[in-house]
Amino acid sequence: MAESMIGCKWSVRLLSLCAEGLSRPSAFLRACPGLSAKVMNERLRKMVRFGILERIVRGEKPPIEVDYLLTPFGRRFLRVIDEVRRLQQEVDGGAVAIADRTRQDAKRMDRPTTR
Repeated sequence: MAESMIGCKWSVRLLSLCAEGLSRPSAFLRACPGLSAKVMNERLRKMVRFGILERIVRGEKPPIEVDYLLTPFGRRFLRVIDEVRRLQQEVDGGAVAIADRTRQDAKRMDRPTTR
């Protein structure tokens, strides 16, 4: 599940928008140039199915209002995505490569030399 959610840029963007307080499909479309209504609805349905979002329908006949809200699980999931973003920034900034090189250098210096 996580791979299919994180691997889709629109899912991550829609989750971020929900966290920012947007809840209406029309607001999502305005905030995401290039996102089609078809793809948005597919992503939203998938997140509802996984328990990440809750779909709330108001009204019984058209026009109805639909809102999407983060569930407690969705908030936890969003924290995981935020951590992945932080790790990516560290990798992009070179911090991870430098830390790994430092650990490798330290291991080499701990080894006894044989001659």
